[in-house]
Amino acid sequence: MARPYSMDLRERVIAAVVRGGMSCREAAKHFGVAASTAVQWVQRVRATGSAAPGKIGGYRPRAISGAHRHWLVERCKAADFTLRGLVAELAERGLKVNYRTMWNFVHAEGLSYKKRLCVPANRIAPTSRGGVHNGGATRAKLTPRVWCLSTKAGQRRT
Repeated sequence: MARPYSMDLRERVIAAVVRGGMSCREAAKHFGVAASTAVQWVQRVRATGSAAPGKIGGYRPRAISGAHRHWLVERCKAADFTLRGLVAELAERGLKVNYRTMWNFVHAEGLSYKKRLCVPANRIAPTSRGGVHNGGATRAKLTPRVWCLSTKAGQRRT
């Protein structure tokens, strides 16, 4: 994240404008900052009396908290859910959140899980038979050999 300019530079630019009689653009060019930066510094001094930088970043409260959080945790533990379904249910309860907010909440609370499928990983040709650990010898026998256009014999295009 970027840091604010030093107070020394800010004070020199402001002094050149206020006491030195330079314009903001001239002072900015002289000290190597953008003209808009010098203008903002001078405006800040005139409005607040200080050239100190404002706060950068900060704490942002979570969108799902309090009673909504408690209800949502219980809801996720009770039955299967989809993120889009939870977003719709929260909207019905009066809290509008987006998909990403819901994903962050479920992930932070540890409520997500992988769904197990009853289908084997490779239904066409298993890579190994029972008892063979590496599968190298049986893989060649079980996987059918087929031709691909890139490997088919023939003349090359010119």
